[in-house]
Amino acid sequence: MAQNLYGPRVRMGNWNEDIYLEEEIMKDFLEKRDKGQLLIQRNRILKENLLRPMQLSVTEDGYVHCGDKVMLVNPSYPETEADWCLGGDLSLCVTPDEITAHLSDELQVPCGLSAAQTRIPVGRNTFIVLSADRNAMGQVLRYGQNFCLAITGGFEGRMLYLSSDHRTLLKSSKKSWLQEVYLTDEASYLNCWQVAFLDPQLRLEYEGLPVPANAKVLINHCHTNRGLAAHRHLFLRVEKPRNHWMLVTGNPRKDSSTMLDVPKPQAEDTRALEQDTRAPEQGVDPGAQ
Repeated sequence: MAQNLYGPRVRMGNWNEDIYLEEEIMKDFLEKRDKGQLLIQRNRILKENLLRPMQLSVTEDGYVHCGDKVMLVNPSYPETEADWCLGGDLSLCVTPDEITAHLSDELQVPCGLSAAQTRIPVGRNTFIVLSADRNAMGQVLRYGQNFCLAITGGFEGRMLYLSSDHRTLLKSSKKSWLQEVYLTDEASYLNCWQVAFLDPQLRLEYEGLPVPANAKVLINHCHTNRGLAAHRHLFLRVEKPRNHWMLVTGNPRKDSSTMLDVPKPQAEDTRALEQDTRAPEQGVDPGAQ
């Protein structure tokens, strides 16, 4: 009669190779962790830089100067072209691609942008005003003057420039299908913009005058002569009411079948109303129009 000659201490198969493989995997993991090369560490570094608090420039004469750190804010206005739109003041923000953001600890170019409901200057929404030749630091920016808008994204030693180009069949804005606005590290004429006065009847008279800070102006792209725009009705990652659902459970009481039949407490209705009045930070699709 055959007997089982294998005991609990007997090893079968390529057990030695498996042990060495596990040791190599652990060694590689520890090495990447010490160097900060794990995917979760890279993603954390990217978020920390993008959300790093920044200090905006303070103007003493009321004008914008080359070298100033500013936020590009689209002021709130009543939207009449769409039934569903994002209200409030929207600032232009860096919006990395979701896939590449999890694989790298720095911004990949070309990098996208969006407009979000935030008024706090951080790395992702603080731009630097530069002259076209990069040599006019401290000088006043004037209407009709070519200038560039650069951003570091909270990183040191790297500058990305706000750029745009003509729309093609293969390159356009994701939602509006209009001319795309993006960030690139290549300095070219596609980085050049001009500030125009708000009133078209006085636009020529204001050519060459200083650009006031904290005032409404038009920002036009030099190469395409299109204006920078935030399309408030085109959301990047926002669900509409038709996407909302409830997982309804049964009512422990016998007077109704589901929890939908139970009236909500007055305090809960008040909290829901307060939450509705505070819109969360969402992104809309920017472009040139």
